[in-house]
Amino acid sequence: MVKIITKTLAEIYLMQGHFKEAYEIYRILHQKNPEDQEIVKRLNELEKRLKDSKNLSSKEEILNTLKRWLENIEKRKKINERL
Repeated sequence: MVKIITKTLAEIYLMQGHFKEAYEIYRILHQKNPEDQEIVKRLNELEKRLKDSKNLSSKEEILNTLKRWLENIEKRKKINERL
């Protein structure tokens, strides 16, 4: 399967709480375009987030992921209500 490597896909992974996947995409994008400061910024943010997540217990990680999902669902619900 061919995987499309874009900032958009990385952001989708990030919004869904899939930090490792988002990091890997940004790492590939950085190799292709090392001067892009947006990519560098995201890589730094994700490195910190991944490092911090290793220090959490798995229950806390699950709870944090579920909270992020709920926040995203609530945001989407508000957007859909406006439409």
